[in-house]
Amino acid sequence: MQAHYPARFEREMGCTEAEWLMWLPAAVGREALQPEGGCLSLKLDQGTLRLNWRTGEPRRIAGITLPRLHVEFAFEGLDDTQRLHFMRRFDLYMQRGGG
Repeated sequence: MQAHYPARFEREMGCTEAEWLMWLPAAVGREALQPEGGCLSLKLDQGTLRLNWRTGEPRRIAGITLPRLHVEFAFEGLDDTQRLHFMRRFDLYMQRGGG
């Protein structure tokens, strides 16, 4: 996990859009979400988070194909501490491991 999250950044997620939409409610702490065509706006504390995503070309490594989703995070009205608090929870819920 990072120690700082800027107000705007992009991230590449290793998932399909369907997986993203399935995991997103728990990651943001909401039961029901209303995404609209690759974007979602969330009210957080005294500010907002706007998420925009689009499917990328799959990553191919030898015989393995991994999905890619490009996600843009845009926080407004949230300070460094509030962004860090939100993203720590988000990152924990979005973590996937193998083994």
